[in-house]
Amino acid sequence: MSGSPVIMRLMASAHSVAEKAGAIVRKVLHSGDLGIVEKTGANDLQTLADRLAQQSICASLSRRFPKLTIIGEEDLPSEEVKEDAIEKGQAEEILQKSCPAEYRGLKEEELVVWVDPLDGTKEYTEGLLDNVTVLIGIAYGGRAIAGVINQPFYNYQLGAGAVLGRTMWGILGVGAFGFQLQEVPGDRRIVTTTRSHSNKLVTDCVDAMEPHEVVKVGGAGNKIIQLVEGKASAYVFASPGCKKWDTCAPEAILHAVGGKLTDMHGNAYCYDADVKHMNSAGVLATLRNHEYYVSRVPQSVREALKLD
Repeated sequence: MSGSPVIMRLMASAHSVAEKAGAIVRKVLHSGDLGIVEKTGANDLQTLADRLAQQSICASLSRRFPKLTIIGEEDLPSEEVKEDAIEKGQAEEILQKSCPAEYRGLKEEELVVWVDPLDGTKEYTEGLLDNVTVLIGIAYGGRAIAGVINQPFYNYQLGAGAVLGRTMWGILGVGAFGFQLQEVPGDRRIVTTTRSHSNKLVTDCVDAMEPHEVVKVGGAGNKIIQLVEGKASAYVFASPGCKKWDTCAPEAILHAVGGKLTDMHGNAYCYDADVKHMNSAGVLATLRNHEYYVSRVPQSVREALKLD
């Protein structure tokens, strides 16, 4: 449907492209050879799946939308991508949705796509497969406006014969799809936070929220899934470490259902092409009651995490 607005066509492609990337991530795992490389240390890994998935995502999107700015997590040498890595499909369900008026006139060159080809790489190498996601976020005017999260190993605990994987997507003003929106019961505060990148600041900040329960899981995409499926009320990460490609897609989906993602000071992140990649002032995300959580951030954390 070439008559559809660019943003709807791009999202329809991103949905199919994320599913293809998820299939690549599964295939590498099943091959048994992950091809692990340490980037900056044992907690910052890259696998063959990260590399192949990013090549597939970037090549597929830039072939169809040549004027897009695409920023991917992995620093890869430019090489000819094999034809079978190119995904040409588009999700029909997205093309059939009506585009919000304010996005109808958007041009390719005004959009920035943030790609994390495999969020939760450490968990991927350790077999914690439900933590793994593929993230494709779309920003316009510095704001995350649309996103796709593919969970390649969704259902993997069901064992042989289960259909693996699912794709969630959302666009501001359209809604979010591919999951059942649920909230934690109002009287309970469940905080989700990092599994492998903790420190005193992180734990102090979590404690300050006075949670009834703390859930430690890997992957930023996975933590936002916890929020929208009613497994956690807030994602609290009082530390630099998250990057724009970790938060762009999840933020768009969260915002599409009325939630909020900010830094620890309560300020929005900017997703323009020229911003620095690190979310230096931490990440605070909620489905409801964002102001309560911002108000609980200790002064020590505010001072340690300078405004971005």
